[in-house]
Amino acid sequence: MGHWSPSSAPIRRQLTCIASQLPDARVYSGPSSPPPKRVTLRTLKAKYTKGEPLTMVTAYDYPSAVHVDEAGIDILLVGDSVAMVVHGHDTTLPITMEEMLVHCRAVCRGARRPFLVGDLPFGSYETSVRDAVISATRMLKEGGMDAVKLEGGSPARVEAARAIVETGVAVMGHVGLTPQSISALGGFRPQAQVAEEALGVLAQAQALQRAGCFALVLECVPGPIAAAITASLTIPTIGIGAGPATSGQVLVYHDLLGMMSHPHHAKVTPKFCKQYAHVGQAIQAALQAYREEVVSRTFPSNAYSPYRIPAEELDMLVDQLRGSGAQAAADAIIAAEKSMHGANL
Repeated sequence: MGHWSPSSAPIRRQLTCIASQLPDARVYSGPSSPPPKRVTLRTLKAKYTKGEPLTMVTAYDYPSAVHVDEAGIDILLVGDSVAMVVHGHDTTLPITMEEMLVHCRAVCRGARRPFLVGDLPFGSYETSVRDAVISATRMLKEGGMDAVKLEGGSPARVEAARAIVETGVAVMGHVGLTPQSISALGGFRPQAQVAEEALGVLAQAQALQRAGCFALVLECVPGPIAAAITASLTIPTIGIGAGPATSGQVLVYHDLLGMMSHPHHAKVTPKFCKQYAHVGQAIQAALQAYREEVVSRTFPSNAYSPYRIPAEELDMLVDQLRGSGAQAAADAIIAAEKSMHGANL
């Protein structure tokens, strides 16, 4: 049975600063609004029990977390895929715990409603159960997460998951394609495409459930296999490239928005990802338009040059500059004023 006890309810670390130097209205988030009702393990269990699909998005920073929050997504995963999507690596392996914590804290500041899950990065939990527990507690205490996710269903990973749960930290499992095991798998390749492999993935899923995981990610497995695993468990499954029969779905923020268009990202964008927008094209067009306006000196126009100095102060400044021999500076002021306002000094 999954670990749904009240003791595993999320303990959100409040990482936002409350200090006198903060402005009344923050620059990027605007005025504060009443906090929305938080998604908890109880919320997720209730939806799962009712057969309502769970929504999850992988995101990595404050702006994307705000968007995910406003969209009403249930779970926000701060994934180690940030190594590829944001840091430009070819695999997830290089990302460190310290880097993951930076992304977790940024997401925590932007997402007030979703249940937050932090990916334990490669090397942070494989070495020993003790290291796994330490890394998991750091994710909650320093990263502001509600739970952690770890990859794989080997006996060692199951033992680590059990130890973390017993510490009081909620754990999401992950079977099928596990990108941190790319070295052993021989690349990013679908899993469970033969009967023996499928039975192995099913056994791993069941072992992780017995260890107390509250949910499982099923990645890159055939739809019928994901359906079988989902039917055999009493905890939710979250599919990614695993067909429609799972308890919920997850996609990466950048992928589903069509955020990136450069060759590196095109190379790693998964086949199963549906693009709900083509934001990358809009970004590219906007950047090119900005460059062209700067080069042609059409930006900034008067509309984007809002700050003024009273005419009498400007006259006084010009006189003082001329008196001090700074004729070029005085002429520059007169020319700029004529250009912007057609004024005669």
